[in-house]
Amino acid sequence: MSKRRNLYLDNKDLEVAKEEYLKALNDLSYQEELISTIDALDRYSAKAIYAEYSNPSYNSCAMDGIATKSYLTKGASEKEPIILSKDDYMEVDTGDLLRKEYDAVIMAEDLIEVKEGYKIIKPVYPYYNVRSVGEDIVAKEMVLTSFHKITPIDISVLLASGNKEISVIKKVKAGIIPTGDEMITYEDKLEEDKIIDTNSWLFKNLVNKYYGEGKIYPITKDDPKALKAMINKALAENDMVIISAGSSAGRDDYTPSVIKELGEVYTHGVAIKPGKPVVLGRIDNKPVIGLPGYPVSSYITFMEFVVPVMKLLSGIEYEEYPEVKAILTKTLMSSLKYREYVRVKLGIVEDKLIATPLKRGAGASMSLVRADGFCVIPQDLEGLLEGEEVAVRLSKDLKVIADTLVIIGSHDLILDVIRDIMIQKHSGIELSSSHVGSLSGLIALSKKETHLAPSHLLDEASGVYNIPIIKAMFKDEKMAIIKGVKRRQGFITKKGNPLNIQTISDLKRVSYINRQKGAGTRVLLDHLLKLNGISKEAIIGYEHEVNTHMAVAISVKNGDADTGMGVYSAAKALDLDFIDIAYEEYDFVTYASYLNDPKVKWFIEVLKSEEFIDEVEKLGGYTLEECGKVILL
Repeated sequence: MSKRRNLYLDNKDLEVAKEEYLKALNDLSYQEELISTIDALDRYSAKAIYAEYSNPSYNSCAMDGIATKSYLTKGASEKEPIILSKDDYMEVDTGDLLRKEYDAVIMAEDLIEVKEGYKIIKPVYPYYNVRSVGEDIVAKEMVLTSFHKITPIDISVLLASGNKEISVIKKVKAGIIPTGDEMITYEDKLEEDKIIDTNSWLFKNLVNKYYGEGKIYPITKDDPKALKAMINKALAENDMVIISAGSSAGRDDYTPSVIKELGEVYTHGVAIKPGKPVVLGRIDNKPVIGLPGYPVSSYITFMEFVVPVMKLLSGIEYEEYPEVKAILTKTLMSSLKYREYVRVKLGIVEDKLIATPLKRGAGASMSLVRADGFCVIPQDLEGLLEGEEVAVRLSKDLKVIADTLVIIGSHDLILDVIRDIMIQKHSGIELSSSHVGSLSGLIALSKKETHLAPSHLLDEASGVYNIPIIKAMFKDEKMAIIKGVKRRQGFITKKGNPLNIQTISDLKRVSYINRQKGAGTRVLLDHLLKLNGISKEAIIGYEHEVNTHMAVAISVKNGDADTGMGVYSAAKALDLDFIDIAYEEYDFVTYASYLNDPKVKWFIEVLKSEEFIDEVEKLGGYTLEECGKVILL
């Protein structure tokens, strides 16, 4: 009596079959494991990772030369040089600790040796040629987001920031079962009526490529009992099982019936050619997929069904790296001595690929983590001009960049929170933020180099934040303000406020650290100084600038300045004291037409989400009553 042939249960549309199968598996998710950071290459972070230490952990000399006190150089010029005696300085090399009694380094090339010591012909300011504590990484700031693929430079940054162990996503373990009486291994002697099993190795390497660990089991003969035993063994040892061949309608194709006997079959047969004989099932709460034996069919169906399941079980995406052309947002000067590689962030604004340069310093390792690619300046050029089309070597998939929301403007810790929530929700949208200050961000918006410009600029005449300045800068444009947060601005001081700093007048007797020109925090400071009749020159350290609130906080914590103006959340993060000055409005400015962009729409949804509200409340110092509200101007 002849064996009965199997009948296909289905002839489903591919997308329908896939959607139904993934829906049936939607209770499955990725698993985490704690591993040593030094073993984390090409693994994916399971959650956001924060710095335990600052880097550098001490104020270090950025040049070979001498360490000195900056005030001793005041007024130095070619006509009136200043002589520094041996008691005024100490010889230093690059990387040396800058002792507390000194606050600047003069490079060897700028020194003229004389009998008494050194002659200098130009002054230096505080922390000139000094790598300050936290210049690269500030303790408690986010180093990597969730679902970030760990690179070699990431590992060095993680170690520098004190992360000896990290939580990563477990690799998907996939058991691969080759079947068929005619199949042999590649090591066996090829005989007539035998076929070398190559599919197993195709599947194993594809599994490994897509963040998994493939394990090939011995070839199973066309026998339902043998197949059942091998499936049970593979299920016990893996997260999912892939069965090669035996899925068609032949008399010896037992895969569909065995899966159905042990568990459930959702689909047997998909309306694609080649690749129709696919079995999508589940046994013991684990996916079991039967793929056809022909190599082309097996590859197509692996990509269409196994890869989505692996993504479900790992929660990650994958990347390729071509070269593209982009418009440069900032002039880059360079030396004819070198071919220079400048790290850039990329985003598409009004169909233009925009490249925003990141920090260029040799010690700026975080710029490698944040970069989307490299803009290469050839050795025979002195630089590249703003607005010029340049070649960029991608380090991320262009699709990710196309789905990147570009934000240029004022800094706040909530930007990291927003970005991480976007990634956690698998929105497919990335967030690129550059911290250049409120005014510079609005200028970038006026040139259509960014989607959003975070701003907290106070109009002195009206006392209103943002709206008067936006109306003045964008007179003939329809603009929108996406309301962000109200945040506490004030003076950050050491724990216990040992110098009893209470008012703006107290800044005249302490050392200060300032924000960069155009920053809303600096605008607020200048407004308060003007109201109180205090000159900028009366503030020691007014010219000492940093670009973020966390940089202000770490400078105060380290003793590089007695105080600086910043947000409460930065003071709280580093366990510092905070003296309230004002609540200010930190909003996001955009063109009204950009409100239709899906990336901007998703951004607004995140601002309104419970996850965002919960995370911001943990930071402290914010109110969110209008968060996500849109005001048209």
